[in-house]
Amino acid sequence: MSSSSSHRRLATQAWESLFRAQVTVMRQLGKEPSLKKLGAGEYDILYTLTQCKSGWLRLNEFNDKVLISQPSISRMVERMEKRGLIQRRTADDDRRGVLIGLTEAGAAAQKEVGREHVKHIAELLGAGLDEEEMRTLLALTTKLRTSVAEQASAR
Repeated sequence: MSSSSSHRRLATQAWESLFRAQVTVMRQLGKEPSLKKLGAGEYDILYTLTQCKSGWLRLNEFNDKVLISQPSISRMVERMEKRGLIQRRTADDDRRGVLIGLTEAGAAAQKEVGREHVKHIAELLGAGLDEEEMRTLLALTTKLRTSVAEQASAR
């Protein structure tokens, strides 16, 4: 087997392993009772908003920040706004732009669910990886994500 085909095969195996590990973990996280109150996608939106320095994010920027698809985001934002978890406003610098921010109820829901979510993540990952392995996993996945993003922006 040539070095090139060996590298492709190893890359494919690594991807399959990473993807299957992620799906396995996500399935277990999806069983959390706390995520029954607030779905994983809704939690993702609330968490993403907590990470914004201004507290606001343009609706069209959610695609790069959250794990759900664009059509789902728009519908989910509408439902979450009706439930009082998030709010919309027009962007000051572009009247066509729509900004999304947390309400007090949304921030409280994110904190409540987030506490349980973090505990469950720590239990799942801690059962299979020690602290040094988690640091290595973090470094490798960050490096991979950065590399793929740089390749995409260069195209």
